[in-house]
Amino acid sequence: MARLEIGDQAPAFTLTSDTGKEVSLSDFAGKRLVIFFYPAAMTPGCTKEACDFRDSLATLRGAGYDVIGISPDKPEKLAKFVAKESLTYPLLSDVDKQVLEAYGAYGEKKLYGKTVVGVIRSTIVVDPDGKVELARYNVKATGHVASLSKALKLV
Repeated sequence: MARLEIGDQAPAFTLTSDTGKEVSLSDFAGKRLVIFFYPAAMTPGCTKEACDFRDSLATLRGAGYDVIGISPDKPEKLAKFVAKESLTYPLLSDVDKQVLEAYGAYGEKKLYGKTVVGVIRSTIVVDPDGKVELARYNVKATGHVASLSKALKLV
C-alpha cells in the first residue's frame, strides 16, 4: 500500500455519491479539495468527523476548499447518513475500495492492539493542479478538522 506524498498527482476517480450522481476528481479541477476517507457511515467516530467537517465547511469554503468524504458504504447508506446528520457536502461510495487503495487509505492498521485490514482514516488535500498539497494518515476522528485547519493555516 503506497501512501501519497506532497507533490504526487492525485489519482483520478469517479464514484457514485449519496444522491446517486457520479462525482469525479476532475469535477474539482482548478479548485482545492479536501478528501477525507473514513471507515463507515453512522459509527460514532465517523459521525463526529463528518459533523466536524459540516460545522467547519463555511471556513473551509471561505478559504477556497471544497470537501468530500469517501467510504466503502453503499450510496443508500450514505444518503441516510447525510439526512440524519444534515451533512452539506458530497459523500462518495467506494464499495470495491479501489480509490481507497489508490490513495493509500486502505490496508493494514492497528485496531485495539490487533493488526487488521481496513479503511485507514486519512485526509488528502488536492491543489488546483490535481497534486497532493497535504497527506495525513491514521488521523483521529476527534479534533482532526481543527488540526487540518491549522495545517492549512485557516486558524
